[in-house]
Amino acid sequence: MRRRCLLLGTVVWLAAAMPANAFLAYVSNEKSNTVSVIDTDKWVVTKTIKVGQRPRGIEFTKDGKFVLVAVGDDDTIQMIDTAIQKVVDTLPSGPDPELFVQDAAGKFLYVANENDNTVTIIDIEKRSRIGDVQVGVEPEGMAISPDGRILINTSETTNMAHFIDTRTRQIVANVLVDARPRFAEFKRDGSELWVSSEIGGTVAVIDPSKQTITKKIAFNIPGMRSEAIQPVGISITRDGKTAFVALGPANRIAVVDGASHQVTKYLLVGQRVWHTAFTPDEKYLLTTNGVSNDVSIIDVAALKVIKTIQVGELPWGVTISRQ
Repeated sequence: MRRRCLLLGTVVWLAAAMPANAFLAYVSNEKSNTVSVIDTDKWVVTKTIKVGQRPRGIEFTKDGKFVLVAVGDDDTIQMIDTAIQKVVDTLPSGPDPELFVQDAAGKFLYVANENDNTVTIIDIEKRSRIGDVQVGVEPEGMAISPDGRILINTSETTNMAHFIDTRTRQIVANVLVDARPRFAEFKRDGSELWVSSEIGGTVAVIDPSKQTITKKIAFNIPGMRSEAIQPVGISITRDGKTAFVALGPANRIAVVDGASHQVTKYLLVGQRVWHTAFTPDEKYLLTTNGVSNDVSIIDVAALKVIKTIQVGELPWGVTISRQ
């Protein structure tokens, strides 16, 4: 009985010692070929993991056991075991994988391969490539509808958002957007699809059911040339009320009202802000700033940058999960 009480006490002590909102962020550093691990309780880099060449797209698997990293110059997806924080396996993508998305069950991975104009479909558990979908030129952005029926790919040179039926693996619609679409994000209720166009300088709001653009969000920063405002990454809150858009060399995050689609504020972050990710509790938003080699931390409620963390060279993508 005493041993059981001691064990129970130890478990309770460990639970109390672990911060209530202890999350780990993994940041891909495109030029240094590393992934930085950030403790979001202490806001410090706790580990730097060596990966393949030119890491960009990065995401936790649904079960949290692995972090997947697209290493474009190695033409593969590497798997980091989160328990030991080392690369332990690979997944077979096409040439120059950039961004990817998983289905809700975490069974299939859909990968945009920039160099052969395809989206590769991978069975994650079996580590096998099970199909490809031919898309436009220079595919990059990837998103999947909340009901899992429609896969979105944006092709930079074709300037289109391709709607792909996940059952037939066929393109069922193409929506023309502004120049160089880089990223796609659904609202959680599936009512809207947002697509950023880097050179066009806009975000297209698309009705997924009609495959039509209902609004184009433009950005205007006093004293800044329009060509310097280049939207890329998008993060939308779970309730759909607020979106955050990374504006590249404008060095700002645009805060956008999710209902009116109006920009309400600009937040100054690091240089060439590229991608963003919320902590799971949505208290903070992390941004990767490629030229200043750092990550900005935004307090979401206060809409204020509260900290900057140095990482590797050319930070590109970021993914976050609970420890």
